[in-house]
Amino acid sequence: MGCGRNNEVGGVGNDRNCVCEVVRAIKDIQDNAVDVDCQPCLTNCFLEPLGDLTAPSRRRRADTRVFTLKSKDGSPFHAFYKDTDLKDHDCISVFFRVETIFDGCCATLRVLEPRDHHGKEVDLLNDCGTKINLGKLCKVTDFDSTDSCITVDLSCFCAVQCIKDVYLGICD
Repeated sequence: MGCGRNNEVGGVGNDRNCVCEVVRAIKDIQDNAVDVDCQPCLTNCFLEPLGDLTAPSRRRRADTRVFTLKSKDGSPFHAFYKDTDLKDHDCISVFFRVETIFDGCCATLRVLEPRDHHGKEVDLLNDCGTKINLGKLCKVTDFDSTDSCITVDLSCFCAVQCIKDVYLGICD
């Protein structure tokens, strides 16, 4: 099975991409966010309703399922965002919210600002500012919406990981 290619199952061409299907499901779940009692699984991207990924044992208002994408080499996909606070650091994130899906497997993703449990922005780059420091990802516990979006071909990614359901007030 190769990334970004149509896979053959049983000798028949299959034009479905698992990353496309998961991101499409996340979009559907976000669009149909309703309050429902707890669900049994805590880490599945297909978990419904929105809000259960974070707090399945209690009702929680959520409008976004935060996720990351991984390239075929296993590295996290990242995008830049415009920092409204104009702090002196690089504005790079690996966290996204799906906004729209079109042409089968293309999507517009909103770049989410990574924040720690104090609400402070987390700079994800290493000290040299050249690569994402994977250890800093552990410091991210919250997210904020940005005005930055990126359009991607979802068939270019090999993995999607759901992180957390949050309320960002996107539709308010």
